[in-house]
Amino acid sequence: MYTKVKTKQEIVAMRQSGRILANILKTLSHSIAAGMSTKDLSEIAKKELIALGGKPTFLGYNGFPDVICISINDEVVHGIPRADKIIHSGDLVSMDFGVTFEGMITDAATSVIVDRAVSRQEISLLNDTKKSLEAGIAVIEDGVKVGSIGAAIEKVLNRNHYGIVRDLVGHGVGHQLHEDPNIPNYGRINTGPILHSGMTIAVEPMATLGSQEVTMDIDGWTVRTRDGSLAAHFEHTILITDNSFEILTQI
Repeated sequence: MYTKVKTKQEIVAMRQSGRILANILKTLSHSIAAGMSTKDLSEIAKKELIALGGKPTFLGYNGFPDVICISINDEVVHGIPRADKIIHSGDLVSMDFGVTFEGMITDAATSVIVDRAVSRQEISLLNDTKKSLEAGIAVIEDGVKVGSIGAAIEKVLNRNHYGIVRDLVGHGVGHQLHEDPNIPNYGRINTGPILHSGMTIAVEPMATLGSQEVTMDIDGWTVRTRDGSLAAHFEHTILITDNSFEILTQI
């Protein structure tokens, strides 16, 4: 379905969904430590979600077996939490989470480096991917075209020659997890579908230290860089307003 203009009641529900999601990602970012498993993080997310009154959007979505996607180092997205997948000092960990509240969905992601960065390149990858998200969000307003969002993201990532993952894109969100239109992380200004005030979208740049090419693991979910380079992922759910935007998944 194409993302709809949300009613006032639906926006209220999405704001609460976004607050729950943001708080849980913040808790996970502060809790993550070397020696934990990705399943340990998933259990924290599950416990916090129950306490805050939300429902897991990802669990069972197209058969996904957990409440959160946790991806490490060369894994771009959709890593399945496992008890035998241990996080080590220096790992780059991306956490992608979806929350449903009163039937309305928000989607967000963040990436962190555990304990310490191995190189300045890693720090730059995280910082610049986050800046590209901020740049994409900054152009959003009533009447913006999807290509303008992608162009703003691409401009930031191209400065330092990051690989921009093209096989995975942002999207409409709200009544369903993935709604049209797609929001690519590249594009040309003033091209593509038009977005209107009251619509909600997920903007989510994914960048690598190498090629844009990706491959999928045998589990049918985990997407990783083909060349083994590190990847970062940041995402927010955005409400488009008359003259600007509102980030629904930011504390």
